Amino acid sequence: MHIRTRISALPLFLPFRARCHFLPHNPSPWIRKSSFSPHLQPCSRKLRRAFPKNMACGLDNKTGTGLVRPATDAYAPEAVEALRDGKVIAVPTDTLYGFACDACSLEAVNRIYEIKGRKHTSPLAICVGDVSDIYRFAVTDHLPHGLLDSLLPGPVTVVLSRGDSSVLERSLNPGFDSIGVRVPDSNFIRVIARGSGTALALTSANLSGQSSSVCIRDFENLWEHCAFVYDGGVLPSGRAGSTVVDLTTPHKYKILRPGSAKEETVAILEKHSLVESAAR
Repeated sequence: MHIRTRISALPLFLPFRARCHFLPHNPSPWIRKSSFSPHLQPCSRKLRRAFPKNMACGLDNKTGTGLVRPATDAYAPEAVEALRDGKVIAVPTDTLYGFACDACSLEAVNRIYEIKGRKHTSPLAICVGDVSDIYRFAVTDHLPHGLLDSLLPGPVTVVLSRGDSSVLERSLNPGFDSIGVRVPDSNFIRVIARGSGTALALTSANLSGQSSSVCIRDFENLWEHCAFVYDGGVLPSGRAGSTVVDLTTPHKYKILRPGSAKEETVAILEKHSLVESAAR
């Protein structure tokens, strides 16, 4: 059973909303306390490695206008242009609203950290348009055939090893050998991910530590820091976020965050003969 067949019945991603906490019995940075087409191009820009020190409370509005648009295909070219210009946009997904930017623009990634008031020790996930794009950014050849297609698109973040062949710059999440990857079951964000020609950095549209957003009014205080806010209405699936599963070890899985689709995810993993990693 594909996870997206149950999405409307789920209580809810956004990968990695709020802060990632290094818990005593499970140090994975992908756990938080309280988420292309054939013409895809590799990241080729030289990225700045120094993170700005000012956080959300000290932001100016020089890169944001907060213009609200409907999350429809007609506005996708505008969103793609903003991403290519290094801007941050707010978008609906199949779980929560999120902030998105070009994952290969460290300036834009820095901006997301500033807007959220988030520590740079907390990694960001990426979003791609199609399951077939994942291999460009992470190691997938150890996974059973058909596993990713069964999990995605859907409310799941898969954590995979980046490997030496990843086209992601090492300046994204420096010090981390793994990357969380999403393919949301949401048309608008997938269209702009394909159109951008790269992966999107994606995280929840809220200040770190605050409630996640299921409608654009939930983060109205942050609109001004986005180039555009794309309105997909009230998202029906609650605030649980995506289920985060570590698939870095061959033949094994580890649920890092239950999220909105744990039962469905575990059923698919075990159907593909993966076994749960022993708790440490």
